[in-house]
Amino acid sequence: MEKYGRVAVLMGGWSNEREISLKSGAEVLAAMQRLHIDAVPIDVDKNILTTLQHAKIDRVFNMLHGRIGEDGVIQGALELMGLPYTGSGVLASALAMDKQRTKEVWLAKGLPTPRYLMLDDETDFALVATDIDFPCAVKPVNEGSSIGISKVDNEKDLEKAYISAKQLDKQVMMEQWVRGKEYTATILGDMALPLICLETPRQFYDYAAKYSEDSTQYFCPCGLDSKTERHLQTLARQAFEAIGARDWGRVDMMVDEDGRPWLIELNTLPGMTDHSLVPMAAKAAGISFDELVLAILDLSMCAK
Repeated sequence: MEKYGRVAVLMGGWSNEREISLKSGAEVLAAMQRLHIDAVPIDVDKNILTTLQHAKIDRVFNMLHGRIGEDGVIQGALELMGLPYTGSGVLASALAMDKQRTKEVWLAKGLPTPRYLMLDDETDFALVATDIDFPCAVKPVNEGSSIGISKVDNEKDLEKAYISAKQLDKQVMMEQWVRGKEYTATILGDMALPLICLETPRQFYDYAAKYSEDSTQYFCPCGLDSKTERHLQTLARQAFEAIGARDWGRVDMMVDEDGRPWLIELNTLPGMTDHSLVPMAAKAAGISFDELVLAILDLSMCAK
């Protein structure tokens, strides 16, 4: 397909999500090869700009998960080079990677997201333990794939969870735990694809549940009535648009035991592995993996 020119599939990198990025990139590359697109795999290192120039690239399909690739850094570099790329731009990528800033935008827009507090070395853990009920989640603010997240059931484990998260990020968040069911909504262009309901025997949908455990169950149809599903799809689109995200992404949310939805996270560069949620949602909508890859690539043809 000559209209795309030479397409670089960026993958790998040096974030904590490197291995998942390599898997996602390999799946996307294989789809492009089946579609007869001139695609070049690039395992990203710190010479990436020189590599792109020498490879005479016309367009980029970004499959870099985590920092550098998902936080606005590579997006800014590609903007300077004048290279069209898939996914959200600089600002939305940076905002969505930062869980605190994402929440601040959602709250300013009146969108529901669980209460949170920021933790640091000066935090009085006994005091903050009175502000948010247990259990709670302690998270590195700038990591993806649930890396570094702990479920904390009592005050005595709170500081330990903070110290663990701090090894990955100097910014750490304590967030109210939501008891209920977890759903995810894929955004593709102007569509919200069918919701997926996730169930895992683990404490929560953590890294292992996402990428290696076969015990995780995915339900699509999600089990909700059509009116409720449409409401959650609308909420997901509002959350996506509030951040300024574009083209494609995934919004994760919980529905509590009283039926209230809570926005948890926006992923502007979701996984495309055989365990990933976006391809599952696309399949439920009648979109094959190859068609999904082509749809995302087509969105990069739009004016940025």
